[in-house]
Amino acid sequence: MNDWFEVGGKKFSSRLWVGTGKYPTDGMIPAMCDASGAQVITVALRRIDFSSETDNVMQNIPEQMVLLPNTSGARNAEEAVRIARLARAAGCGDWIKIEVISDQRYLLPDNLETTKATEVLAGEGFHVFPYMNPDLMDARRMVDAGAAAVMPLGAPIGTNRGLRTREMIQILIDEISLPVIVDAGIGKPSHACEAMEMGAAACLVNTAIASSSDPVGMGRAFGQAVSAGRAAYCSGLGATQRIASASSPLTGFLGQERA
Repeated sequence: MNDWFEVGGKKFSSRLWVGTGKYPTDGMIPAMCDASGAQVITVALRRIDFSSETDNVMQNIPEQMVLLPNTSGARNAEEAVRIARLARAAGCGDWIKIEVISDQRYLLPDNLETTKATEVLAGEGFHVFPYMNPDLMDARRMVDAGAAAVMPLGAPIGTNRGLRTREMIQILIDEISLPVIVDAGIGKPSHACEAMEMGAAACLVNTAIASSSDPVGMGRAFGQAVSAGRAAYCSGLGATQRIASASSPLTGFLGQERA
């Protein structure tokens, strides 16, 4: 199926995005990227040591991957903007994932501060990907602020609990003009497949892959699940109903009428 995904001025054949955190060793990242087919990878700027030529996560990111730096660690819009500018100055490009988190228990994003940062950075020419709680009004504000996409959480980050915000994500998919990329909480390939069946444009998965027993194999499984879910969505899912409906007529057996 020829189904390209265009966002942020770039074009992709894969709709699985991946992360760089929590792997047993960063050296596993290239093989995982290859197995999963992913073309976009996110990395926290605070994890990058630009002065080090070795033992640096950047040394393990394949050259063909599109880098999506994130502002992990930012507690407000001002800090997120500063991190984004540092990423650009360091040569990380114009893509930025905004993470503004002041809640240290559930690590939930602050939509208000995220929107503020989005508006500033979009005005400076960044392609901004805001990580957010799936709220329709806030998503619309991010659209107006110039976001390239919106990235609602499926469940609190790192929990692997799946699409606990499913109904809210579906509303965003139905009502928002930008791509909806489901981020955080996806714990199984079936969760990613479900998000894609709903009509999500892509899924970003990190913990579920990195914390598995075989990150390379799990990356492959997620790549297949995202592709299958997208194919199902594009094919048009069958209607659901409350009562049974036979797939073959119940008009008798071998010419005999039913009593």
